[in-house]
Amino acid sequence: MTLSIYSASIPVFKQILNSLLVILDKAEAHATEKKIEPNALLQFRLFPDMLPFTRQIQIACDFAKGCAARLAGAEVPAYDDSEQSFAELKARIVKTLAFIEALPQAQIEGSETRAITTGSGEKTKHFTGQTYLFHYALPHFFFHATTAYDILRHNGLDIGKKNFIGTY
Repeated sequence: MTLSIYSASIPVFKQILNSLLVILDKAEAHATEKKIEPNALLQFRLFPDMLPFTRQIQIACDFAKGCAARLAGAEVPAYDDSEQSFAELKARIVKTLAFIEALPQAQIEGSETRAITTGSGEKTKHFTGQTYLFHYALPHFFFHATTAYDILRHNGLDIGKKNFIGTY
């Protein structure tokens, strides 16, 4: 059986991004119900040297759109990192989903051997499409999505593994 690079990427990103949308709705409702200032959650960090919740969502979106674009041989769209509310974070996720869904499957299939370069200068990294997806983009995507989930769970949201995994 041959593994489809499209099936190993786009549906995975969509599943977790959609679950983050649901979790963000729950976080917003939780803040309202408990009379928590939204910024207390949006700027929360698990540890002082870690990035806050908002940045975790932004980076998860960046890895989804960046990976999808690079695998498709398309330009990676630039997003301003200006989100300051649950609604703005949800809009970023929706924009990311629209972008990755618009990439033709045929453009991504066969990208296992595509040369992919990220970064610049001393931070330049060179990959094949398959190595980039499995050893770089997916681990980073899941790290930031999981950290966002963990921040909300730590702050009392009634969410569990099923909320993180979502539906597929």
